[in-house]
Amino acid sequence: MQQNTTRRLTYAALMLALGILIPMVFHTFQISGGIFLPMHIPVLLCGFLCGPQFGALCGLVVPLISSLITGMPPMYPTAVAMALELLAYGLMTGLLRKKCNVYLALILSMLVGRAVSGCANLVLLGLAGKSYTLNVFLSSAFVTALPGIIIQLILVPLILIVMKKAGLTDLGK
Repeated sequence: MQQNTTRRLTYAALMLALGILIPMVFHTFQISGGIFLPMHIPVLLCGFLCGPQFGALCGLVVPLISSLITGMPPMYPTAVAMALELLAYGLMTGLLRKKCNVYLALILSMLVGRAVSGCANLVLLGLAGKSYTLNVFLSSAFVTALPGIIIQLILVPLILIVMKKAGLTDLGK
């Protein structure tokens, strides 16, 4: 029990750090985070590896800490909306990790997270007196983000398979 808790805490801390560092690398090389979604992968992995509580917490704090440290994403409304979206990703992958296969868990988590993002942006931008249309939501959440979605669907299962084969996770047991 103690070893499992220590492992989950360690993985959560690692995913939190990667969730901040990977986007910094992308910004250094001027690679668009809105297209490739580098912050999402560590949060999705955190949910799978550490469960819903750690996944949700990681998702909530990564964009906020990143915003405070680097200014990216801007705190309001982007980082706040992303914190809610990534909270949903971490929570959902954590809840679904042993209930269905990784691809279905990823797709469902991504859909729920994007719905949360859409609602958050609608409210946050509305409070700022700005509009947020269905077309803007669909374009940013699915069209612009398509390369990142594809990368997530390839990379997350691959990382989980490698970790399982190396005995670094109990996922699937």
